[in-house]
Amino acid sequence: MTPDYEVRLQTISIAGGGDLEIRSLADRQQYSDPDGAAAAAGISPASWSLFGQIWPSARQLADLMQSWSFGDRRILEVGCGLGLASLVVHRRGGDITASDCHPLVETFLRDNLRRNGLPPMKYVTGNWDRPNPGLGQFDLIIGSDVLYERDHARHLADFVGLHAAPAAEVVIVDPGRSNRRAFADWMASLGFTEIPPQYLHSTLQDGTVYRGSVLRFAR
Repeated sequence: MTPDYEVRLQTISIAGGGDLEIRSLADRQQYSDPDGAAAAAGISPASWSLFGQIWPSARQLADLMQSWSFGDRRILEVGCGLGLASLVVHRRGGDITASDCHPLVETFLRDNLRRNGLPPMKYVTGNWDRPNPGLGQFDLIIGSDVLYERDHARHLADFVGLHAAPAAEVVIVDPGRSNRRAFADWMASLGFTEIPPQYLHSTLQDGTVYRGSVLRFAR
């Protein structure tokens, strides 16, 4: 069946790691939820297309993961969307699981793995405010621009608390959302120590300037 949404192909350059060909939604005007799966997952029509975009913070996290030392740690990307950072970790041989609550994420991930000649990658549904049985715990949890809604701070912190190993690290690339302070407070209540953030100021592939920070927590 032909999808009733439009897509495009983008070539994304990863700093120090070569290009990735990514199939994404054509723009933020796309919408298709014929069986109500997105609505059942709590995704509104206004936010339906957000998963299918390459966001600036996702590019920054992908670049970061190209040089990050993760060894044999079990890694989870939360709110992965098109999973750019997960693809980078996977290409480097890392033990990565991508997660999101959008019903089309897995379809796009499979297609982008194929386009880049990569083997299958682990994917699980990760809904922050609902039970996620069988997801397990992870040594490193990563994400990008995941604090854009007011309630995301608490929901994400609670999710991390459930799925972080007793000794774990959390790395979030944030473009300066106002909810980051609340997230840090919730993480502290769960026993995480905030590591001084790394500030980012760089020029993106399209010439725009990105300003944000890498939020880090450990316990």
